[in-house]
Amino acid sequence: MKMAHTCVRVKDLEASLAFYQKAFGFEEDRRRDFPEAKFTLVYLTLPGDGYELELTYNYDHEGYDLGNGYGHIAISTDDVAALHKVHTEQGFEVTDLKGLPGVPPSYYFVIDPDGYKVEVISNR
Repeated sequence: MKMAHTCVRVKDLEASLAFYQKAFGFEEDRRRDFPEAKFTLVYLTLPGDGYELELTYNYDHEGYDLGNGYGHIAISTDDVAALHKVHTEQGFEVTDLKGLPGVPPSYYFVIDPDGYKVEVISNR
Protein backbone atom coordinates (compact mmCIF):
# COMPACT_ATOMS: atom_id res chain seq x y z
CA MET A 1 0.00 0.00 0.00
CA LYS A 2 0.95 3.64 -0.34
CA MET A 3 -0.61 6.99 0.43
CA ALA A 4 -2.80 8.24 -2.44
CA HIS A 5 -4.04 11.74 -1.60
CA THR A 6 -5.22 14.17 1.04
CA CYS A 7 -8.51 16.03 0.51
CA VAL A 8 -9.25 19.56 1.65
CA ARG A 9 -12.61 21.17 0.97
CA VAL A 10 -12.32 24.72 -0.34
CA LYS A 11 -14.80 27.57 -0.63
CA ASP A 12 -13.04 29.39 -3.51
CA LEU A 13 -11.38 26.96 -5.90
CA GLU A 14 -9.49 29.61 -7.88
CA ALA A 15 -8.09 31.27 -4.73
CA SER A 16 -6.96 27.89 -3.38
CA LEU A 17 -5.36 26.89 -6.69
CA ALA A 18 -3.51 30.20 -6.83
CA PHE A 19 -2.27 29.77 -3.26
CA TYR A 20 -0.93 26.23 -3.66
CA GLN A 21 0.62 27.00 -7.05
CA LYS A 22 2.28 30.22 -5.94
CA ALA A 23 3.33 29.18 -2.44
CA PHE A 24 4.60 25.68 -3.20
CA GLY A 25 4.74 25.15 -6.97
CA PHE A 26 1.92 22.60 -7.06
CA GLU A 27 0.80 21.66 -10.56
CA GLU A 28 -2.72 20.67 -11.55
CA ASP A 29 -2.58 16.99 -12.47
CA ARG A 30 -6.24 16.50 -13.32
CA ARG A 31 -9.69 17.92 -12.76
CA ARG A 32 -13.04 16.17 -12.55
CA ASP A 33 -16.19 18.25 -12.68
CA PHE A 34 -19.55 16.80 -11.65
CA PRO A 35 -22.13 19.52 -12.36
CA GLU A 36 -25.08 17.19 -11.75
CA ALA A 37 -23.77 16.51 -8.23
CA LYS A 38 -22.52 20.12 -7.86
CA PHE A 39 -18.86 19.55 -7.07
CA THR A 40 -15.41 19.71 -8.68
CA LEU A 41 -12.28 17.77 -7.74
CA VAL A 42 -8.83 19.13 -8.61
CA TYR A 43 -5.77 16.98 -7.98
CA LEU A 44 -2.47 18.78 -7.43
CA THR A 45 1.03 17.32 -7.32
CA LEU A 46 4.49 18.64 -6.64
CA PRO A 47 7.02 18.11 -9.45
CA GLY A 48 8.68 14.73 -8.99
CA ASP A 49 6.23 13.60 -6.29
CA GLY A 50 3.26 11.34 -7.05
CA TYR A 51 1.36 12.11 -3.86
CA GLU A 52 -1.71 14.25 -4.52
CA LEU A 53 -3.49 17.07 -2.76
CA GLU A 54 -7.17 16.94 -3.69
CA LEU A 55 -9.06 20.22 -3.60
CA THR A 56 -12.80 19.56 -3.38
CA TYR A 57 -15.05 22.43 -4.34
CA ASN A 58 -18.76 22.04 -3.56
CA TYR A 59 -20.86 24.55 -5.51
CA ASP A 60 -22.64 27.20 -3.46
CA HIS A 61 -20.98 26.22 -0.17
CA GLU A 62 -19.98 29.20 1.98
CA GLY A 63 -17.09 27.56 3.83
CA TYR A 64 -16.21 24.85 6.31
CA ASP A 65 -15.78 24.53 10.06
CA LEU A 66 -12.27 23.19 10.48
CA GLY A 67 -13.07 22.00 14.01
CA ASN A 68 -10.39 21.16 16.52
CA GLY A 69 -9.41 17.71 15.26
CA TYR A 70 -7.74 18.69 11.99
CA GLY A 71 -4.01 19.20 12.27
CA HIS A 72 -2.15 20.05 9.08
CA ILE A 73 -0.41 18.77 6.00
CA ALA A 74 3.37 19.08 5.76
CA ILE A 75 5.71 19.90 2.90
CA SER A 76 9.48 19.49 3.24
CA THR A 77 12.20 21.63 1.72
CA ASP A 78 15.99 21.76 1.69
CA ASP A 79 16.11 25.38 2.92
CA VAL A 80 13.27 26.13 5.32
CA ALA A 81 14.64 29.57 6.27
CA ALA A 82 14.85 30.72 2.63
CA LEU A 83 11.31 29.53 1.88
CA HIS A 84 10.05 31.21 5.07
CA LYS A 85 11.54 34.47 3.79
CA VAL A 86 9.90 33.99 0.36
CA HIS A 87 6.49 33.25 1.90
CA THR A 88 6.77 36.27 4.19
CA GLU A 89 7.76 38.55 1.30
CA GLN A 90 4.87 37.19 -0.80
CA GLY A 91 2.48 38.34 1.92
CA PHE A 92 1.21 34.94 3.00
CA GLU A 93 0.09 34.46 6.59
CA VAL A 94 3.06 32.65 8.16
CA THR A 95 4.13 31.82 11.69
CA ASP A 96 7.60 32.45 13.02
CA LEU A 97 10.29 29.92 12.18
CA LYS A 98 10.42 27.53 15.16
CA GLY A 99 12.19 24.44 16.44
CA LEU A 100 11.27 21.71 18.85
CA PRO A 101 12.84 22.01 22.33
CA GLY A 102 16.60 21.70 22.01
CA VAL A 103 16.47 21.70 18.20
CA PRO A 104 17.37 24.61 15.87
CA PRO A 105 14.48 26.25 13.99
CA SER A 106 13.25 23.78 11.40
CA TYR A 107 9.57 24.50 10.70
CA TYR A 108 6.81 27.05 10.32
CA PHE A 109 3.21 27.16 9.13
CA VAL A 110 1.54 28.92 6.19
CA ILE A 111 -2.22 29.43 6.34
CA ASP A 112 -4.17 28.81 3.13
CA PRO A 113 -7.26 30.81 2.01
CA ASP A 114 -9.60 28.45 3.92
CA GLY A 115 -7.60 28.53 7.14
CA TYR A 116 -5.88 25.17 6.66
CA LYS A 117 -2.38 24.99 8.10
CA VAL A 118 0.45 23.85 5.87
CA GLU A 119 3.58 22.99 7.81
CA VAL A 120 6.87 23.64 6.05
CA ILE A 121 9.66 21.51 7.49
CA SER A 122 13.34 20.89 6.81
CA ASN A 123 14.17 17.77 4.85
CA ARG A 124 15.58 15.07 7.09
